Amino acid sequence: MKPLPVLVAFAFAFSACAPITPASAPAPTRVEAPTPPPTPERPAATEPLEVVPDRWWLLDAATDAVVGASVDRAYSEILSQKQPRRQVVVAIIDSGVDITHEDLDDVLWTNDDEVANGRDDDGNGYVDDVHGWNFIGGPDGRHVDDDTYEVTRLHATCENQQRGATHAAALPGITPTAAECTEIAAEFAGMRAENEQMLAQVRQMDAAVTTFVALLRQHMGTDSLTVEGVRALAPVQTDVRQAQQIYLQLADNDITPTMIRNEVERIESLLENGLNPDFNPRGIVGDDYADRTQRVYGNAGVTGPDASHGTGVAGIVAAERENDIGVEGIADAVRIMTIRAVPNGDERDKDVANAIRYAVDNGADIINMSFGKAYSPNKDVVDAAVRHAEEQGVLLIHAAGNDAKDLAAETNFPNRYYETGGAASNWIEVGASSWEGREQLAANFSNFGSEQVDVFAPGATILAATPGDDYAPNSGTSFAAPVVTGVAALLMAYYPDLSVADVRRIILESATRYADQVVAAPGPPGRQVRFGELSATGAVVNAYEAVRMAEQTGR
Repeated sequence: MKPLPVLVAFAFAFSACAPITPASAPAPTRVEAPTPPPTPERPAATEPLEVVPDRWWLLDAATDAVVGASVDRAYSEILSQKQPRRQVVVAIIDSGVDITHEDLDDVLWTNDDEVANGRDDDGNGYVDDVHGWNFIGGPDGRHVDDDTYEVTRLHATCENQQRGATHAAALPGITPTAAECTEIAAEFAGMRAENEQMLAQVRQMDAAVTTFVALLRQHMGTDSLTVEGVRALAPVQTDVRQAQQIYLQLADNDITPTMIRNEVERIESLLENGLNPDFNPRGIVGDDYADRTQRVYGNAGVTGPDASHGTGVAGIVAAERENDIGVEGIADAVRIMTIRAVPNGDERDKDVANAIRYAVDNGADIINMSFGKAYSPNKDVVDAAVRHAEEQGVLLIHAAGNDAKDLAAETNFPNRYYETGGAASNWIEVGASSWEGREQLAANFSNFGSEQVDVFAPGATILAATPGDDYAPNSGTSFAAPVVTGVAALLMAYYPDLSVADVRRIILESATRYADQVVAAPGPPGRQVRFGELSATGAVVNAYEAVRMAEQTGR
């Protein structure tokens, strides 16, 4: 599980006793971006926004004064009198998906040649893969939940080969150089120290908020606080006023006491497991981990122990649009194929490669990958799978990451660039835009890159499906990528004659350009850049313009 960008910022601000306002979250082959059409740039919302607009990611800059993805406008003005001409299969490679969720249970991909009977009916090697596959599960039905970070595995490998240690997390068949080990050791030590500091700050925040909530409950004579009730207070006492201020600022940023407590537990787990060289849960899977050619392992449990992230991603793409509950997915003719390969920690290259291959070989049209990491020791295996997807005409859409980093300087994996040179032509890299628009158009946590990131999409405070028929706001490029995936699926469903190259070109050429808009750069406050410096297009995805362009192709 990755940190919540806004909550991380609050923790730093809180510990420093600063005003509690959102701050920052913590040479490849060039792929030419399509030349944008010669249309005038459309301004963002004319006035700064102070409250998150309802369903903002579906709204339109021109008709709603909100820089969303213009999905509502695409349906109302162009698609209302049309029917999709095919179903599109979208593979979600993620932590798992709650396949019983009320907003997803009718949009699941089903392997018609497989029955849940303990036998491999279709002979593809994957027993009972009715709705997808779990590459981080074991034959006995167990699942990997927490796992190490890749830097931990590499650090353990260096320690073992240089100092004769026996750290369990070490990678078989990997021999980093002395120079690489020095870099890895520094990175590992820095991550340990940073998270130990963050844990202290979030614990302080948790304790303070617990005290403030108790004080407000006592003052109001109730066990059930509401934002409206707390906002209506006019307290005289200084401590109650402070409690009111903190409570409302947290609420305005969709942060709850439960989220803070969960963040404490997340960092504790990260230090105990993710950054622990002696932790290795791979035995659960039961594969020969050193055999990078091994394809068949895992189990059919596609939900896994923690499907929060994957369920949200799937819902953004394809939550049922006509059931009058929950949220509306972007595409209305999608079947979600669930492939579990992402634990709480860093995904492993072998699993990512096999997940991509499974998706391609079982008929996926699009693969959404809302995950990433700083090291890829078996990148060649992933590259081979990406080439397989490229050869089969499958579109790959990947989240740029939430570290506010320039990807020209700090590589994020997986990516489109092949180790042997060249790059995949079927890849879209997505940064996150904010509902605030104007100077805050780029989400302050989003990674960026003038060549490495293709386009931005709404990714801050998105209401997403969560397990147990629930919904919660989420932020991250993880939730921007499925916005683009949904738009791609929409084009494929209504305009089935479009090739993958056509779909990619249309999405990037039709995106609304804000290249000259001066925005706050992701990261620490104070730096401003042109939005066009943050991606190849300098644009935010626009479903309405994409559909309009698809219409104009005459297909």
